[in-house]
Amino acid sequence: MVYRPTARVLTVLELLQSHGRMTGNELAHRLEVNIRTVRDYIETLSDLGIPVEAERGRYGAYRLRPGYKLPPLIFTEDEALALTLSLMMARENGLAQTSPAFEGTLAKIERVLPISTRERIQAVGETVIFENSSAHAAPSIVAVMMLSTAVQSERSVRLSYHPPGSEVTERLFDPYGVVAHEGFWYTIGYCHLRQAQRLFRLDRIVKIEMTSEPFRRPENFETLPAVQRALASVPRVWQVEVWLETTLEEAQRKSRLSKGHFTEVNQGVLVRSEVGDLPWMARLLAGMGLPFVIHHPPELREMVRQYALTLMGYAERTREGQAEV
Repeated sequence: MVYRPTARVLTVLELLQSHGRMTGNELAHRLEVNIRTVRDYIETLSDLGIPVEAERGRYGAYRLRPGYKLPPLIFTEDEALALTLSLMMARENGLAQTSPAFEGTLAKIERVLPISTRERIQAVGETVIFENSSAHAAPSIVAVMMLSTAVQSERSVRLSYHPPGSEVTERLFDPYGVVAHEGFWYTIGYCHLRQAQRLFRLDRIVKIEMTSEPFRRPENFETLPAVQRALASVPRVWQVEVWLETTLEEAQRKSRLSKGHFTEVNQGVLVRSEVGDLPWMARLLAGMGLPFVIHHPPELREMVRQYALTLMGYAERTREGQAEV
């Protein structure tokens, strides 16, 4: 491992920030130096005004003074991209209206980013349309950034896409826009594989890469209405997530769903599935005879209520002319 002296000193600070307390031997091992060199680094930090306390004795260690306000954080480019995108989503969801700190933080980060990174961030801000965007399925940051850049520069991308119930397909795609709509992220544009306009969900993009092939975006193309029309033209597929108070074995035994729909979690089992028939899912949950909590969609809760009322009505019926016992 090769470090410049300044980088080694900063690494000591980062290690103390993240671990809280480390012995000289631990620091020496992590930095691949001897104990004397570690002491030199600690002394350098002290000279810079950073209060590092040394605990004496056989089991002594170094730590930052409790309550010390840490210096500004240093982010990698990917970390800065992730943080900036999160702040932009918070702003679009209205959270920034409750605190002016959102805009200030976003401006500070953008100001210190490299020009190439700043351009990618600006492409997202100018391209992505947020519409009822509380996320149910989060896309990769790489997909959001690359598609936004491709829309702005009018360059095709190559996708590896995994539709539900089908194999992964490779396709060349001309993105016209990106939309966060009703909990999911979509891109719409021209698919060279199907030779027609297509809508893709970003969380189903397995791999994406930019190409040098140009395309021309249709003039006056309105992304959000196009996405809404595309969604309305296909049968509704509901993203279902339900928590079951049971074991994995019992959930699989009492359900007709395949094993891939179940995930064992703390104190229960999560069921995740895509269904086109919510009443069927309501009947399935009721028939399992297990306590459950519906995470989403909220429409499934209403279906369960309606099914319960129907069953209650059946339970109270009697045959005509036959008295209740």
